[in-house]
Amino acid sequence: MNSKTHKARAALSNAAGRFDPQRESVVDGWFPEVETSNVPTEVRLEDARSIISYNRSPDLPFDRSINPYRGCEHGCIYCFARPTHAYLGLSPGLDFETKLVARPNAADLLRHELRARRYRVATLAMGTNTDPYQPIEKAQQVTRACLEVLSDFSHPVAIVTKGAMIERDIDILSPMAAKGLVRVGISVTTLDPGLSRRMEPRAPAPARRLAAIKRLSDAGIPVRIMVAPVVPGLTDHEVEALLAAGAVAGADAASWIMLRLPREVSELWQQWLAEHEPGRAAKVMARLREMHGGRDYDPRWGQRMRGEGEYARMIGHRFKSACKRLGLLEKASALRSDLFALPAQIGDQLSLL
Repeated sequence: MNSKTHKARAALSNAAGRFDPQRESVVDGWFPEVETSNVPTEVRLEDARSIISYNRSPDLPFDRSINPYRGCEHGCIYCFARPTHAYLGLSPGLDFETKLVARPNAADLLRHELRARRYRVATLAMGTNTDPYQPIEKAQQVTRACLEVLSDFSHPVAIVTKGAMIERDIDILSPMAAKGLVRVGISVTTLDPGLSRRMEPRAPAPARRLAAIKRLSDAGIPVRIMVAPVVPGLTDHEVEALLAAGAVAGADAASWIMLRLPREVSELWQQWLAEHEPGRAAKVMARLREMHGGRDYDPRWGQRMRGEGEYARMIGHRFKSACKRLGLLEKASALRSDLFALPAQIGDQLSLL
């Protein structure tokens, strides 16, 4: 193993975040020194003050979301959420995948916020920043607790994940799906297990994610296969094969997003390329810059997800043609909001007979 590589981790560096430029590694006596090749996962509990986040981004299909966790142990090197760790005074590099934050009071906050008089129901997104079914969910169960609340309120929810652990919650999701209250998106980046293990070191293998699509679909839960991100020069040749595999597994819809490299992600990604795909690095970056006006990333709404130019249009055309051939929807039907209702709670006045 190369001396720069950390066992089962994707990031090759742990540079300080932009809000903590003076941070340096210090042995504080609390923990023994750990070999750089084996960095353990640390979980900190946080009492959040609110849980529903709102956005006004015109290129997103939702205006609200919840994230049970900060950081993500899946460790996908390309993850666009890595820069959010800088707000915690942590590195978007190795810290993002090893120093995690769980919000055990998320379900209680969600219940309180849904009961607010000013609340107006609309589909709530889960997994838009970090994965709600990353490995620490097995012990923390914050995601499951939030789903139980949403089920109690008959609230629509759209979930995005790579985690096969979502199968555990079929007992909640299946009844919600029967009422038109849930849709799941499973991200499959490549069918190559070796490449997946290097890019997404602690995410389930591609075949396991496809098996999760089948389990969910068999349980009556609508599933979208997400070809995300498409990596030019590395995974772009797999677009049709990924969609076909998703359709066979039972997905009824599909979507795609081009690789995004905001802020610190660009440097982390280029370090990874130099280490794992040196022969393709120049081609990958040339394609990306071609789609973003010569830059590594263009953050403009409407451009950041897909890029522009001939190459981006070609990927879009291939995706659309494959979806049409396979019978995959590009835009799924809206989830129901009319069933939303406040469940009874202790202290409510009983109806008079």
